[in-house]
Amino acid sequence: MPETDKKLKLVYITPALYMAGGVERVLTLKANYFAEHFGYDITIILTEGKGKPLFYPLSDKIKVINLNIGFEELWTCSFLKKIFVYLKKQRQYKKALAHELMRIRPDITVSLLRREINFLNSIHDGSRKIGELHVNRANYRNFEANDSNFVKNLFARFWMYSLVSKLKKLDRFVVLTEEDKTAWSELHNNISVIYDPLSFLPTQYSPLTDKRVIAVGRYVYQKGFDQLLQAWATIERQYPEWQLVVFGDGNRTPYEQQMKELGIDDNRCHLYGPTTDIQQEYVNSSIFVFSSRFEGFGMVLVEAMACGLPVVSFACPCGPKDIIKDGGDGLLVENGNVEALADGLSKLMGDDALRHRMAANGINNVQRFSIEHIAECWKKLFVRTVR
Repeated sequence: MPETDKKLKLVYITPALYMAGGVERVLTLKANYFAEHFGYDITIILTEGKGKPLFYPLSDKIKVINLNIGFEELWTCSFLKKIFVYLKKQRQYKKALAHELMRIRPDITVSLLRREINFLNSIHDGSRKIGELHVNRANYRNFEANDSNFVKNLFARFWMYSLVSKLKKLDRFVVLTEEDKTAWSELHNNISVIYDPLSFLPTQYSPLTDKRVIAVGRYVYQKGFDQLLQAWATIERQYPEWQLVVFGDGNRTPYEQQMKELGIDDNRCHLYGPTTDIQQEYVNSSIFVFSSRFEGFGMVLVEAMACGLPVVSFACPCGPKDIIKDGGDGLLVENGNVEALADGLSKLMGDDALRHRMAANGINNVQRFSIEHIAECWKKLFVRTVR
């Protein structure tokens, strides 16, 4: 049997699969594809959510083991108690995980770099160890580096030094962008880049007829909707036929208050909750705007472009610079430059031909994020790793 056709035995380790998160969606999508199309023997080991239904459908060919460690108990503990509970649970976790890996004897164990990274390399089950990270380095376990607390900063530096020493021992370490790869300069010998796959194949494309700008994301500081509203406030009067819509989870109240303070027309700027049909919302729009301060990747950019939308995005770390070809299928503007974001929006809103040209280029560009292509990238990495 050729090496590329070998039916590998894989174990994935992640905290839980009952939540509707991006990591959970990507893991489920990849595992399903590997099991159904490559015939891989896949087990997913969890620590949380015992008895809770999985949010995303999982192939019945995949085995799920829940160790029921219950690290989520730490969320309700006092600081002092948290230390003792954590240490106890971490010992329990190491013992239980080692037992399962020794029993399963996988070819490859893939960690999503949570608590098991602290001891995974010490489990000698014969498997190759791979770590995959779904945020950029600067925002992985963010200890608020700008904080003036000396002790906190000292701990953050020690923690990162310790983490890097463990990552060096992995057989492979996979990040989401070329940009983030450069941030891990200590790991030049075992680091690879594999993008997240597009989670759906569009059933239709935007005709670019509705004069509507769309943004998608949680209502949190990271997503920069406060910056987006500032940009919109400077151009909305120039384009009275256009509207802005935002979809996402979280607390909209601060942003609704900001709209009032900026004098934004609430008949043409709408802040919505999450939608169950985001594809249709893309199709009903003509421009996608991305105002994040930082990202791990920025899958909504890929989704919007796949549905035929030209995009305007801050060149934030990390993701947009790997996804968008500036001037080709979208516009990249200086990160945090509200005026530049407004100018980019204005440029696309005022040029129908440019929108159509960029949209067509984007549809072609994002084919490289299809699950078929991304799965082949992983297959090649797996084969090289076990060779």
